Amino acid sequence: MARRCARMGEKLLTIRRALGLSQNGILRRLGLADELTQSEWSAYERGVRNPSLPVLLIIAELAGVWMDVLVNDNLDLPDKIPASPKSEGIKRKHGHKIRSK
Repeated sequence: MARRCARMGEKLLTIRRALGLSQNGILRRLGLADELTQSEWSAYERGVRNPSLPVLLIIAELAGVWMDVLVNDNLDLPDKIPASPKSEGIKRKHGHKIRSK
């Protein structure tokens, strides 16, 4: 049985909006406009498809987070994107945010 990241799409949407970019704009910012289409990015945000590992790494670097923040449903994005210094995310516990080290 394959596991899916239930919250990755919402995290990608949050990152894009925090950066003030359109779907095509984020593809350009990531340097992926020649490799991915707006339709593919839309599928990522809707949770229909997951980005490849190399694409996830590029997104994580742009957002200033570790890649596991994007894929781990138990971690929230930091309040500020891009995060500086690089963020380990915010651990979720019983629906509440608890800051990690």
